[in-house]
Amino acid sequence: MYVLEELAGEVVLTVVACLAVAGLALAFVRGWESSPLITGGVGGALLVFLGYGGWELLRPARPGRRGRLAGVAAATFAGAALFVAYAWPCPCS
Repeated sequence: MYVLEELAGEVVLTVVACLAVAGLALAFVRGWESSPLITGGVGGALLVFLGYGGWELLRPARPGRRGRLAGVAAATFAGAALFVAYAWPCPCS
């Protein structure tokens, strides 16, 4: 019984990831048609933010409290990594 529930959960997560990839691709194409400069700027800013989150998540810990921006960036990077892991085998190309 648990195997079927786990399999159904995996299928649901994969379908959601594939739909999100399709939605992001559509948003990028529509944005590029509307304004390539703004689309490139937003995409670049998102990549910088994700890079900062990865750096904050993977660097050696130092004493003290992590700032809110660093925490949000690290959580966003972790969420994006999970998203990529589920969307990687997506046959939606």
